[in-house]
Amino acid sequence: MNRQLAEKSGRDGEARAAFWLRAKGWQILDQRVKTPAGEIDLVVKRGAVVAFVEVKWRKKRADLDHAIDEYRLSRVAAAVEAVAHRYALNGEDIRIDVILLAPGSFPRHIANAWQP
Repeated sequence: MNRQLAEKSGRDGEARAAFWLRAKGWQILDQRVKTPAGEIDLVVKRGAVVAFVEVKWRKKRADLDHAIDEYRLSRVAAAVEAVAHRYALNGEDIRIDVILLAPGSFPRHIANAWQP
């Protein structure tokens, strides 16, 4: 039951992040992209930048500071390597972003969060 609740919370967070990114001028190219290396929550584009976005939703704002780590970002990076060619077709720049969300707080968008 807790797993189902976590899954629903994650999906809700991804929907909120997609809404927020659209409001900031990003086009949603894809959601929940599954690869052998892992899943990418959102793929978005604005101008000549394609961003692969990891979304983290927490019940408390204080928990956001520990929601993402290098290990998780490395898994997202591996997933991006598997599919980036599908989305960055015309020489666009690619990057990995993170959106941190919690009730009652403004979304925190960390652009270019992964720099190996």
